[in-house]
Amino acid sequence: MQSGAGILLEGLAEQGVTTIFGYPGATVLSVYDELYCSEIRHILVRHEQAAAHAADGYARASGRTGVCLATSGPGACNLVTGIATAYMDSVPMVALTGQVPTTSIGNDAFQEADITGITTPITKQNYLVKRTEDLAPIVREAFYISRTGRCGPVLIDLPRDVLESRIEYDGGHRQPVVRKGYRPVLRGHRMQIEKAVAALAAAERPVIYAGGGVVASGAAPEVVALAETMLIPVTTTLMGLGLIPGDHPLNLGMPGMHGTRYANAAITECDLLLAVGVRFDDRVTGRIETFAPGATVVHIDIDPAEIGKNKPVDIPVVGDAKAVLTEMLGLMQKRRERDAWITRISQVKTEHPLRCPLEGGLRPQRIVRDLCSLLDGTGIIASEVGQNQMWTAQHYCFKRPRAWISSGGLGTMGYGLPAAMGAHFARPDETVCVIAGDGSLQMNIQEFGTIAQYNIPLKILVLNNRYLGMVRQWQELFYDRRYACTALPPLGFVGVARAYGIEGETVEADEDVRDALSNALDHAGPYLIDFRIEREENVFPMVPPGAAIDAMIDPGAG
Repeated sequence: MQSGAGILLEGLAEQGVTTIFGYPGATVLSVYDELYCSEIRHILVRHEQAAAHAADGYARASGRTGVCLATSGPGACNLVTGIATAYMDSVPMVALTGQVPTTSIGNDAFQEADITGITTPITKQNYLVKRTEDLAPIVREAFYISRTGRCGPVLIDLPRDVLESRIEYDGGHRQPVVRKGYRPVLRGHRMQIEKAVAALAAAERPVIYAGGGVVASGAAPEVVALAETMLIPVTTTLMGLGLIPGDHPLNLGMPGMHGTRYANAAITECDLLLAVGVRFDDRVTGRIETFAPGATVVHIDIDPAEIGKNKPVDIPVVGDAKAVLTEMLGLMQKRRERDAWITRISQVKTEHPLRCPLEGGLRPQRIVRDLCSLLDGTGIIASEVGQNQMWTAQHYCFKRPRAWISSGGLGTMGYGLPAAMGAHFARPDETVCVIAGDGSLQMNIQEFGTIAQYNIPLKILVLNNRYLGMVRQWQELFYDRRYACTALPPLGFVGVARAYGIEGETVEADEDVRDALSNALDHAGPYLIDFRIEREENVFPMVPPGAAIDAMIDPGAG
């Protein structure tokens, strides 16, 4: 006889799960009792939201499915922000939640919440398990759905009696999962691929616009090969950073509101836009009719719902990015020379580099560039959300996929610190740094306790301007500097860190930056640096959503 909790743990092990991030409570105590003698490692976070973000960071760093666990009611509800974050960025994750016994569901029992109803809009699939006999096949199906097609989070809600009941169990039928109506298309339609190749060969000014779907499919080598074979410049979304090395001559950096001038100029002037694994986000496009206005648009995506959703498409190709690009490369007849186009791009790059002020106080851009120089393309960088995120995205030279962990679509403050914890457990041999603002860091600062307990050697860099920086920047640029509710009182982050047993130092002068970063990187355990940066330093370019793409091209800003 096997308990439901035992069947659950056996099912997780069958899926290759080695690490779970969670927080215990009454309805899941039977699971924790099984974990007590399980080979699956459980990381005790200090808040359930951190468990979801840590599972997310684990998945992004490793490419495997992250797992988080919470009790019923408030525990399950505290996962919601993390689940929504993973959903917006297509991250494979399975969230396990406790639930009151099946006989009490719907009676407003203590710590009851309809978590399947709450999370229906932000999960690929969710399950309320009503019979212990159904548990094993549901676990297999949940992992299959989470990591196939367009990846995303799946939730399994586990009533207490389902977990505690015992049944005869022999491991179940481990047949391939077949879900009626769910058949992700991996291979693109041959005729559409041939059309895309012909259009690409005929184009004079093509641009590859690549995003997180490329990273998820492992298609970065194919994007680089295509760019080099056909001499096509590449611009990557925030989620795509690192899929082409930052110092590659064909790399244009990010487009859009916080992108480079040369990326935006290339998109505006191109005659063909090859979009791969992107969703034409509003922060990239501005007004959609001004985005690549004269271009033939080829859109490759595994999710047919994304094609044509925001931007009209001339040549749609539904399929896995790696499979489609591999087939396209096989159809390429010869290398295409585009000297005039490459010369034009190089000219704009030279004339309008990213702005990096180096004088007049402690500048965040310099901190990010110095960290990049010291790590020289190694390690994993996680960020919070806001100015710290954009300074990192603009000025850190990412050289490989899955080295950048950040919340894109939902823009979740408080994400970076727990996500970095998850990244460490996914790749423990890597140096993991988290770049945070003083506002966003305080949203999950209690995770210092988790970091100290497990001696997670994170390097925590606080870009401290005593503001909610990005909101303050908007107030400066668009609300006549009426800084309503964005100034923060001084806080000694080093003192807070030391209270948890984490070492650190405060830096106020530009000349001390490099030594402090070296101290952090050389330190065997976790280390925090409180950088007191210029209070009104801004991220550029910067325009409000909905503006035309030409408004994003600010000659004075980069």
